[in-house]
Amino acid sequence: MDDSQIDAYLTRIGVVRPVRPDIEALRDLQQAHLLSVPFENLSIHLGEPIVLDEGSLLDKIVDHRRGGFCYELNGAFAALLTALGYPVRLLSARVFDGDRAGPPFDHLALRVDLDEPWLVDVGFGKFSRHPLRMEADGDQHDPGGVFRIVRDNRHGDVDVILDGTPEYRLDPRPYELSDFVPTCWWQQTSPQSHFTRSLTCSRMTESGRVTLSGAKLIHTIDGERREQLLDGDAEVLDAYRKHFGISLDRVPTVAASA
Repeated sequence: MDDSQIDAYLTRIGVVRPVRPDIEALRDLQQAHLLSVPFENLSIHLGEPIVLDEGSLLDKIVDHRRGGFCYELNGAFAALLTALGYPVRLLSARVFDGDRAGPPFDHLALRVDLDEPWLVDVGFGKFSRHPLRMEADGDQHDPGGVFRIVRDNRHGDVDVILDGTPEYRLDPRPYELSDFVPTCWWQQTSPQSHFTRSLTCSRMTESGRVTLSGAKLIHTIDGERREQLLDGDAEVLDAYRKHFGISLDRVPTVAASA
C-alpha cells in the first residue's frame, strides 16, 4: 500500500494516521474498523466474485465502501496494519459448531506482535471490540463479553472462548493470504456453506449492533433486541444505504439452489 491508499483506508474508517504502531493505536484502529466496515456476504448473492488479493480487497472495502466476510475484512486490515508498521501474521482458525471445531482455514484471524502477541479480529461478526492478549491466563473483559484464551499444550492450538462458549480454534502457524483461497472459494460456492444459504449484513454500533438479514432489520441496543420487517425492495435498499453506507442497484437474494 502506498501513502495515498493508507490515507484513503484511514479516511474510510474515520481515524487519523497513528504516530507510532503501538497497542493504543491498534485498539483505536480495530474499534474504528468494526464501527465503519460491515460484516457482509452480499457479493455471494449478487454474483460478484470474491478475490483474495490486496488490490481487489482495497477496491471493494475502501474505494467502493463495502464490507465482506473474514477473509476480506481481516485480509484488508492486515494490509493496512502492515503498511502502518505493525508486525502481522495471518492465522487459520477452525470455527466451533457446538463442541466440534470445523475444518482448517474456516476463518482468518490476525496476530499482531508488539511487546506481547495480540489477537486482532475485525471479521467474525459479534466478537471483541479490542485486541486480546494471546498469552494471558484468565478472563479478559471486553465490551463484547468475557474472553479466555486457552492453549492446548499437546498440539499448540489456541481456543478462543467468549462468555464460556468456544468460538474458534487457532493454528499458531503463520500463513499467506493465498493459503485461504481454496476455502474462501468453497465458502462462496458450496450449497453446504452457511454463507450461500443465508444473507447478512451486520455492523457494530456504539451501543450494540445493527443487522440486516434479508428484509429483517435488527437493532440490538444495550442488550435489547428490536426487529423490523421491511416492506419491499425500496426499503431494503434504503436500509443498506442508511445503516451500512452500501449503495446497491438491486436487492441480493439467496438462490433457491443454495
